[in-house]
Amino acid sequence: MERHYQFADLFELAAGAVPDRVALHDDRRSITYRELDERANRLAHALQAGGVQPHDHVAVYAKNCIEWAEAIFAIYKIRASIVNVNYRYVEEELRYLLDNSDAVAVIFQSEYEPILNAARNAQPKLKTMLRLADESGAPALIPEAVDYETALAANSSENDFAERSEDDIYLLYTGGTTGMPKGVMWRMEDVFYALGGGVDVFTNEKVQSPHALVAKINPEATQGLVMMQIAPFMHGAGQFGLMRCLFEGNTAVVMEQFDAEKVWRRIHELRINSVGFTGDAMARPLADVYERIKGEIDVTCLFAFSSTAAVFSQSLKDYFREVLPEHTTMMDAIGSTETGMNGYRMVAKGETQAQGITTVTAGLDSVVLDDDLRPIPAGTTAVGKLARGGNIPLGYYNDPVKTAETFIVDADGKRWSIPGDFARLEADGRITLLGRGSVCINSGGEKIFPEEVEQALKSHPEVFDVLVVGLADDRWGETVCAVVQPRESTHPTLESIVEASRSAIAGYKVPRRMFIVESIPRHANGKPDYRKAKAMAVEMAANS
Repeated sequence: MERHYQFADLFELAAGAVPDRVALHDDRRSITYRELDERANRLAHALQAGGVQPHDHVAVYAKNCIEWAEAIFAIYKIRASIVNVNYRYVEEELRYLLDNSDAVAVIFQSEYEPILNAARNAQPKLKTMLRLADESGAPALIPEAVDYETALAANSSENDFAERSEDDIYLLYTGGTTGMPKGVMWRMEDVFYALGGGVDVFTNEKVQSPHALVAKINPEATQGLVMMQIAPFMHGAGQFGLMRCLFEGNTAVVMEQFDAEKVWRRIHELRINSVGFTGDAMARPLADVYERIKGEIDVTCLFAFSSTAAVFSQSLKDYFREVLPEHTTMMDAIGSTETGMNGYRMVAKGETQAQGITTVTAGLDSVVLDDDLRPIPAGTTAVGKLARGGNIPLGYYNDPVKTAETFIVDADGKRWSIPGDFARLEADGRITLLGRGSVCINSGGEKIFPEEVEQALKSHPEVFDVLVVGLADDRWGETVCAVVQPRESTHPTLESIVEASRSAIAGYKVPRRMFIVESIPRHANGKPDYRKAKAMAVEMAANS
């Protein structure tokens, strides 16, 4: 069978090279590549028996677990696509997702059966349901749901599926920072080169064939790297951290939910070599816990410690650069579901940044465009839109209007993905990120990007987490408001955070108002939920 840049094919090549190597550890057990492949085959046959056809959509509604990985490859083996369900959704959000995605099947943990039962009539096509047993004690409310392990036991482990194609669709629902989730559709070959490990970020060289990728695996070694991607698999960072690890014949450590102390304990116990996390929402708890338990653990095994999908603040970079082993490589990698990887930055202690969120080395096909879709010259003060050409998505599922707004063809016929991030091109060709236009604050005609202000505020020793939003103002149109989660037993004041930020940002960007909250609203992958933060600030302003 010819092999393609199709994710089931890439996994099967790795499984054939190192069948007896451990593929996955979770909190319950370990599983080899051979076992993972055979269980994925059984699940794929169970889905087919339930009527799932090529190009259908199958929802996965669960926290991180080995079964999530089985579902990924089972669904791709039969040329269907995954609908990633955020396990934090309330009923109305789940109803929207099931309806918008046209899901015909769902694999769900028992914990979520009550909300699934309430929302499932939003999608008449939803017929096949497989229940993953857990310890939640949630009632079994859906009579037609089949036990997951029973379904696997009743079906064949043979790999007798039809040939696949690099044109098969990878679908990822992304909530972004505002609005309802949108399903981004990629050809698998395109997303492999954009996010799946098909490009060397340091040289921009592309993998030349699926067989060239698997040829890098040493079948004589007992194991490859041991890697942990902390982000949930319901988000792109988690999925690609997992899949890239397995495409390369390595061992993935799966954590059900983020637990900072467990991360460090698992690094110590399993001798983990690489950890991927998402921004300050994970980096700050990791720093606090490490400081408390560093005398109890050995992390000399750690060779890579990187933030993907969101940058983390310089004060935390300085801390980790100081305390982690000298050989540990630290990196920021930035991008989005709509563009793929836009750039990276190697982390060194005490670096200064151009004014913005962070400055990165541009990834393959990443540019900054002006309003006429022309590349902005390097070294000017001009601000443009971060864009990526080349291997980009087909569009949004069931949303032709948003597709036309985001995936744009220029006057020369070149197609770009432009999701709305502002940026500047530095003289050395690197890109300085400024922030997402959809959450930009307009105060007295000045554009203020919340992410830049947040980076400045996070240097305050009493600020644990912060989001910045705009509040209506009679004089300025909008005024800058900081929503702050303080460190335990501290009481930061507006005056103190303004003073701390003045050396990093211009005076018009400093907060004019501040509200203290118990917890900053973030999505499960650590990305900010500006919609909820804005609602919190508006309510507190009305009551103040």
